[in-house]
Amino acid sequence: MVALSLSGPNFTTAFLGQKLAIRGNTRKLTTSCSLPSRTRCAVDTPYEGNVPKFPRISVWDPYRRLGVSNYASEEEIWGSRNFLLQQYAGHERSEESIEAAFEKLLMASFRKRKKTKINLKSRLKQKVEESPPWVQNLLNYVELPPTEIILRRLFLFAFMGGWSIMNSAESGPAFQVAISLAACIYFLNEKTKSLARAFIIGFGALVVGWVCGSLLVPNIPSVLLQPTWTLELLTSLVVYLFLLLACTFLK
Repeated sequence: MVALSLSGPNFTTAFLGQKLAIRGNTRKLTTSCSLPSRTRCAVDTPYEGNVPKFPRISVWDPYRRLGVSNYASEEEIWGSRNFLLQQYAGHERSEESIEAAFEKLLMASFRKRKKTKINLKSRLKQKVEESPPWVQNLLNYVELPPTEIILRRLFLFAFMGGWSIMNSAESGPAFQVAISLAACIYFLNEKTKSLARAFIIGFGALVVGWVCGSLLVPNIPSVLLQPTWTLELLTSLVVYLFLLLACTFLK
């Protein structure tokens, strides 16, 4: 009976089916077990593997790292930094190395400019302290206004000088000189808050400028002058300069 049952077709079919099912499950398990290893290999591939690496990434000298000389200007340093960042974009360590060298050079340049400025101020201060007393007293009446104020007043008196030259053939520059004197007194009064002091300084600048112009103009070669430029016109140009200096730098 046992032999017959083993040789029966139903039993053989069931046994083969179970065996095939076991092989199929084994294949599935093998496939599922192999997938994590493949995924891990893809993830473990370095992101920057195909990105070029900066060859001077470990160079200590920031000048050599950026490929510039020790006397390079800020424009050259900026240009080298931008070129290297563009060439090695995507490699994080290379970008950090380039930026670090650039920041070192930029800070060194800033400290150098600051030190130079401080040295100039200290030298000027030392020169003033070593000068005679009358020079120190004279410098107490002088100030350096902002550049914007200097340019505005320079434009005003230059306009007066051009106006005087354009009308030199028709009339003298008396009207333009009067306007320039009034402007000078106005600026001085706005600065000193004293109208009397402003009048004294303004008229003093007018007189000194006229005297200096009268002495200086005759010594100018006539070849350099236009035929229509009279002594009065050239003297007024010197007066404009003195009025400009008085209302801009005196206090």
